[in-house]
Amino acid sequence: MADVHSVSADQRERMTMSVERLNQSGDRIKESRRTMLETEELGVSILEDLHQQRQTLLHAHNKLHGVDDAIDKSKKVLTSMLRRMTRNKWIVGSVIAALVVAIIFIILFKISHH
Repeated sequence: MADVHSVSADQRERMTMSVERLNQSGDRIKESRRTMLETEELGVSILEDLHQQRQTLLHAHNKLHGVDDAIDKSKKVLTSMLRRMTRNKWIVGSVIAALVVAIIFIILFKISHH
């Protein structure tokens, strides 16, 4: 009978240890699951931040292209204005030169007919 009690006590002890190990494993699984959920939440948050930053960068990129196009247009207008200004200077210079030549001819004509 003592043998039966010792076997029974031995079995109870092993069973108690197995239940303890099983409880510890369950706790570790719960902790791992909690960590996994926290990590998943963090990952989702990071992805949302990255998406927002991407949208901001795309918006800035589009604005930059608009500004670049406006600068190109302004450059063309300024180049055209510079060409017109140069042409007008030549025209004014030619008119002044023609007037000076006409005045010289008139003065010479007046002097020679006097």
